This record gives sequence, C-alpha cells and structure tokens, in this order.
Amino acid sequence: MSTTEISSSSWLTRYGPWAVITGASDGLGRAFARVLAARGMNLVLVARRASALHALAEELQVDYAVRCIVQPMDLRDPRSIASLNEQTAALDVGLVVAAAGFGSIGPLLDRSLDDEADLFAVNAGAVLRIAHSFGRRLRARGRGGLVLFGSIVGFQGTPLSANYAASKAYVQSLAEALAIEWDDDGVDVLSCAPGPVATGFAARAGMSMGSAAKPDDLVEPCLDALGRRTTVRPGNLAKLLGYSLMILPRFIRSRILGHIMRGMLPKGGLGVAP
Repeated sequence: MSTTEISSSSWLTRYGPWAVITGASDGLGRAFARVLAARGMNLVLVARRASALHALAEELQVDYAVRCIVQPMDLRDPRSIASLNEQTAALDVGLVVAAAGFGSIGPLLDRSLDDEADLFAVNAGAVLRIAHSFGRRLRARGRGGLVLFGSIVGFQGTPLSANYAASKAYVQSLAEALAIEWDDDGVDVLSCAPGPVATGFAARAGMSMGSAAKPDDLVEPCLDALGRRTTVRPGNLAKLLGYSLMILPRFIRSRILGHIMRGMLPKGGLGVAP
C-alpha cells in the first residue's frame, strides 16, 4: 500500500512506534532518520560514531518531539546485533532500516583481505543477523517492515568492486526471498537499490564519483515502495542505469560496469594493499 494513500496514524500503526536505523550517523541512514522522525516515529540510532549520533538525536528530538535512543556499536563485531536486539527488547519496534555499509574499489588482489572481510561482515553478515533477530520480533508482532540496501552493482558481477557487488547481490537475493517468506506474517521487506549516492561512502571507498543522487531525494521513493514492491531503484540515475542494463546478458553488464568503475578509480591510482 502506498504511503501516500494511508494516513499518518495507519503508517505508525503498521511500522511504528519505534524504528531501528543502522548507519544513522551519515548518508542514507541519516536521511531516513530525519524523514521517519518527521512522520512521528521514535528512533533507535545505530552507528560507530557516538558523538554524531548524539548530535543527531538532539536535533531530531527538538525538531520533531520524538524519542531517540543512541546505540553506538561496530557492526563488524558479530555480537553487535545480539546486543542491539537485547538493548531494544522493551521497545515496540515496527521498522528496521539496515543502512550501514561501505564499499571498496580496485582489483580484489590489490586490496587488504582484512578490509574486504570487514566489508562483507557489515554489508552482508550484519544484515543476516538483523533480518533473523528483528524478523522474529516483527513476525511475533504480526506487522512491520524491513528495509535493506542493495545496489545497481548487485545485479551482476562488477569488476574493480567485486566483493562489494557480491555483498549487495547477497542483500538483493535475501530481500527477494524474505519478501515472500514473510508475506503471510504481515511483514514487508524491501530492497532499495540506488546508483551512486553523494555521501561519505565514496570517500571511504576511495572512489572518484561524478554524478550522484542526494540521500534526501531517495528516502520518500523507498518508503513509498515499502509494502508495494520488493525492489526499488530510487533516483533517476539508478533507473537509467538499471533498466538500460537489464536487457543485456549478465557478462556484458559486468563488462560495462567494470568500465564505469574504472572511471571512478582515484586519479593517483591505488596502492597495493597488504
């Protein structure tokens, strides 16, 4: 059901009163926090940077008169989600937005194995734990939603971003399956698969990014798709790239995206990581 077609009270009944947002200190996670707070939802804000979370929580509580709980944690730690589940056990959580994640660029063999393992732990491992822990809570509740973040690179192998693309392929496949598994339980599952987004993501990944969507422009299309679709490609660039590539065989898509990723390499090149 479109969020434009239901009242604010109906939205809060289905997905409120509490939402958990990982990666809330920056980018898409922060953008989701602002929009959900504006809709009257109380928030559990999760990220590594405690100071950024506290500043956001204070801002949202003043602007929207909602409650915000800050949970600083490192999702690379496999114990983190169990801790998050325990710390929020007393809250009626109806929506989980798993926005934490990071990327990398360059030939896999020139990357640090530890860094790539950390990437997969956050992008895929933590998502699995979130889906399992909070999915059980949502099923018991009989209603709610889970928003995961795929990517346009997750629909085929992507040279020079092989591990990141693989992690997003996992998220996409998981979302598609859980949307069917949980349909009778009243739990909506959505994969948001954006293209390039103007956040700190690119800087951390070492990418030289040209055109990119603004995080604030992607939130409403994602929330509007929740409960109506399984996958949404928010933003004009994601739609252009996604649908133009869709008609091509996978191996051709991979070569095209490999060429695009090469254009995102830092101008100075990448050093060989240990």
